[in-house]
Amino acid sequence: MDYELLCAQMEGLAKAEKWYVSLMANAAALLYHSLEDLNWAGFYFIRGDELVLGPFQGKLACVRIPLGKGVCSAAAREDSTQRVPNVHEFPGHIACDSASNSEIVIPIHAGGRVVAVLDIDSPVLDRFSEADQAGLEAFAKVIEENMILD
Repeated sequence: MDYELLCAQMEGLAKAEKWYVSLMANAAALLYHSLEDLNWAGFYFIRGDELVLGPFQGKLACVRIPLGKGVCSAAAREDSTQRVPNVHEFPGHIACDSASNSEIVIPIHAGGRVVAVLDIDSPVLDRFSEADQAGLEAFAKVIEENMILD
């Protein structure tokens, strides 16, 4: 995958609209239709003591995830990317789609704190490489640098 091109495309989308909902809706669509072997790509927002579903592409998803459970929560709580080769081996994994086998979750920051996470699932075991992680973290940075939360 050409992550440099993907980031440039995201920059172009961000020039058209910076409001976080629209920006993240287009980001989810761009990822879902650009990366191979995905079954879900989207965002969860931190609201109080849980993560709440935001814009996404894919099958229906869990709407609320308690902070402290699952891969998304670990990424938000630890403020670090979680790249999980086999979600069935991740303690406390929440199976919103039983077809998911691997996952990568990247924190999204605003105002110096984690406000959301970018969550990407795949039916393929060990789908996400170190190169994917670096490229997706750069992609998330484009979102952070361009989104307007109000």
